[in-house]
Amino acid sequence: MINYIYGDVMDRITFILIAIAYYILTIVSVIVILNVLNNKEKKKLKKEIEKLETEKNMVISASMLSELNKVEALVNNDEMKEKLNDWKSRFNDIKEVEMPKITDTINEIEELFEEKNFKDLKGLVLKADFDLNTLKTKASFLLDEIKDVTLSEERNRETITKLKAEYRDILGTYKEFEEEYADVKVPLELQFENVDKLFAAFENAMDQNAYTEVGRIVKAIADVIANLKVIIDEARPIITLGKNLIPKKEEDIKNIAEKMTREGYNIEYLNIDYNINEANKKIQDIFQRLNVLNVEDSLFELKTMHDYFDSLYADFDKERISKKIYEDFSRSILIKATKLEKVNNELYKKMGDIKYSYDLSDDEVSVIVEIKQEIMSIRASYDKIVDVGRSKMLAYSKLAREMEIINSKLIKTEEKLNGALKNLGSLKEDELRAREQLDEIKKILSSTKEKVRSYKLPCVPKNYYVELSEAMEAINELVKELDKRPISIKILNLRVDTARDLVLKVYNTVNETIKTAKMAETAIVYGNRYRVTNKEVDFGLTKAENAFIKGNFKMSLENAINAINIVEPGIHKKLLEESYS
Repeated sequence: MINYIYGDVMDRITFILIAIAYYILTIVSVIVILNVLNNKEKKKLKKEIEKLETEKNMVISASMLSELNKVEALVNNDEMKEKLNDWKSRFNDIKEVEMPKITDTINEIEELFEEKNFKDLKGLVLKADFDLNTLKTKASFLLDEIKDVTLSEERNRETITKLKAEYRDILGTYKEFEEEYADVKVPLELQFENVDKLFAAFENAMDQNAYTEVGRIVKAIADVIANLKVIIDEARPIITLGKNLIPKKEEDIKNIAEKMTREGYNIEYLNIDYNINEANKKIQDIFQRLNVLNVEDSLFELKTMHDYFDSLYADFDKERISKKIYEDFSRSILIKATKLEKVNNELYKKMGDIKYSYDLSDDEVSVIVEIKQEIMSIRASYDKIVDVGRSKMLAYSKLAREMEIINSKLIKTEEKLNGALKNLGSLKEDELRAREQLDEIKKILSSTKEKVRSYKLPCVPKNYYVELSEAMEAINELVKELDKRPISIKILNLRVDTARDLVLKVYNTVNETIKTAKMAETAIVYGNRYRVTNKEVDFGLTKAENAFIKGNFKMSLENAINAINIVEPGIHKKLLEESYS
């Protein structure tokens, strides 16, 4: 018991010691981590302070002082002197006022860093960084303004060199094609003089260090040379189009138009004379503007005119083609319309006989009248267009379109007439076909009756006479329908179908009856050999003979087969083979 208590106490002491050790280890770890983080934060803040100090020292660079000294050497007028004083004032403000403020702030930041007052230090670092960036921007703007003057000579010299090269190219092109620029020689040479004066003014301004004036002169030179380049590039094609190509096309088009008019073409819708006059007015305006070196949209307008005059050749070709189309339609429509009119008139004359012979519907009768009216309307339209064509009141392109419309109508009327002829022709064909089928039906019925007589059946089944009577009646109805006037083709075809079906029914009945009678007779004759030896066979054959005499051939055949099957199984198949053979 004592040992057990002792052991329990030891376990508790061990647990307490482990807990205390774990607590101490945790505290030490936290302290170490906090020290590490604090050191990292201190290093970071130290770098930011050093960065602020470095950037502060770079605000006033040596280049700014150097550029200011360059400007002092360039000052030779009141404008430049005023600019220099302003730049010095702004430089001194940055150096004497703004920079000390930044320096004080950085010193305060360093003191807070030494005191480890990181809370206030962070806010002050942000403020110093903002103030320093603002000051750097001011200094940068000031330096750019100063460099704009100190570097202007180099920049302007480079620009002027390029402009002089462009100007030499322009002059070279002008000299090479001077004759082609004859219409704009005076204004162009005046502009060349202006460019030369501007180049001289540039040199004078550079000598006097008038950099503000230099910028304006350079811009003026660039604008004038750019305009001269456009003039040099476009003046020649403008002159070529306006003085040469377009006038020649106008003359050629006038000649073609006059010739076509003499040949009977109506081309007034093209308004050629009016459009030529308007084009000449526009060309005159373009050359007036060219004299003051204004070529805006001129080349585009001249090309548009040139394209328009080119398109007239296509219009002339269209009229020539349209004339041929019109003349071809004039002949073909007249021939076709005359032919259709003749056919329709013949048909119209026969309508009385056709209506008497056949039971026509209202639509079948009226279509002939409609076709006659359509042909008359087409002829009237055709005559009107031909009269207009003879009077030369319309262009052939419009006349051809009208003829195409008339031809389309004529084609539709022709199709309608062909349809009517086909329908009426089919009436006669149906009648002839019905008469031919009547003869064929009569032949079939006659041969059927002859077959019944030739076989000499002991008794003809009653259904034969019933079917024969129906077939004869159907044939009589068909004959009546063929003799009737007018004939209804629909009813006639129905009568033909009925008569044919009923005659074929009689034909099939007779064939089946005779076939069955033959088989029954064969079976009875075949079975007679077993009568003496077998009473059952004799009894069955007697029943078969009685049925045969009464005309019940199917029952006779069944009784005979059943009787013979007693002594000779499978006799039915053998009898069938003998019957077919």
